[in-house]
Amino acid sequence: MTGLSTILIVVGLFLAGGVYSFSKQGMPKGVIVLLSLASVMCLVAGVLRIQGIWD
Repeated sequence: MTGLSTILIVVGLFLAGGVYSFSKQGMPKGVIVLLSLASVMCLVAGVLRIQGIWD
């Protein structure tokens, strides 16, 4: 596992926590959707780097 993969996964999980928190607070849907997309992209990029598919 490389350092960048770790950072991407940690940032993705942090953003996922933000999505959960913002949805409980009743924030605008646009903010929740953007955070969700960013979270998924970070998590997928981190996992792909761990698997060696995306260098």
